[in-house]
Amino acid sequence: MHKNFAEVVEAGSAEEKLLADIDPGKMPRHIAVIMDGNGRWAKLRGEPRINGHREGAESVRAILDTCTRLEIEVVTLYAFSTENWKRPADEVDALMQMLKYYVGKELENVHRNNIRFRAIGDIEGLAEDVRAEIRRAEERTADNTGTLINVALNYGGRAEILNAAKKAFAGLGSNGRGPQDLTEEDIEANLYTHGQPEVDLLIRTSGEMRVSNFLLWQIAYAEIYVTETLFPDFRREEIFKAVLEFQHRNRRFGGVN
Repeated sequence: MHKNFAEVVEAGSAEEKLLADIDPGKMPRHIAVIMDGNGRWAKLRGEPRINGHREGAESVRAILDTCTRLEIEVVTLYAFSTENWKRPADEVDALMQMLKYYVGKELENVHRNNIRFRAIGDIEGLAEDVRAEIRRAEERTADNTGTLINVALNYGGRAEILNAAKKAFAGLGSNGRGPQDLTEEDIEANLYTHGQPEVDLLIRTSGEMRVSNFLLWQIAYAEIYVTETLFPDFRREEIFKAVLEFQHRNRRFGGVN
C-alpha cells in the first residue's frame, strides 16, 4: 500500500484493492473536477438544495486529502461558474456564505498539509467579504510547495480565453509585433493557469456528458472520466477508480502509437 494511505485505508477493503493497482509512475499531473449533482442529491432525500452543497463540501475534503496523498501536482475544482448567477438569489447567497465559511474553517488544515490555495476566475465580481477570505487563504499558503488547489469561482472558460487574448494582443505592440505574430504561447501566458501543467484528467460527477464551459483551453487533450455518482457521494474510492481509468487510457495526443 502507498505509505501515504497506511493510516486511512482499511486493510482488505475495496479501497485497498484499488490503491494496490494504481501505478505511482503514471499519475496525472493535473486533475480537474466538475462537481455536479449536489441539488439532485438533496432532492432525492427531500432536503433543501443547500444541504447537497454542504454534503458536497465533505467530498471536497476527500478530494484534497486523497490527491495530496497521491502527490498530484494540481487539482482544479469548478465551484461556481459565471452561469451559476442565474440560480435563485437565496441559493447563490447561501453558496457564497458557505464558501467563505469553509475557506476560513479549512485554511489552517490546508496550510498544515503544505497545500497552496488559489482562486481563479473573475474574483472581482464576488462580494468583498468573500474576496477578503480568498486573499487571506492565498497569502497564508503562498509559500507552500505541495499540491496546488485552484478553486474556480465566477469562472467561465470562454471568458478566460477572451481575456487572455485581449491581454496577449495588447502586449504585441510593446514588443514590436503585429497581430499576425500572435501565438498559442501568448494566449497561454495570460491564462489563469499560466505555468501549470495542462489538465490530464477531467472528472465529471452525476453522469452529465458535457464540459460546461470549464477550462476549455486546458482540457484540449485531457482524458475525460464521467461517473454516475452524485458529487456528495464522490469520495476516496471514486477518485481511485478515476485515476485507474486514466492509467488504462492510451494517450496519443493526436499521433499514432
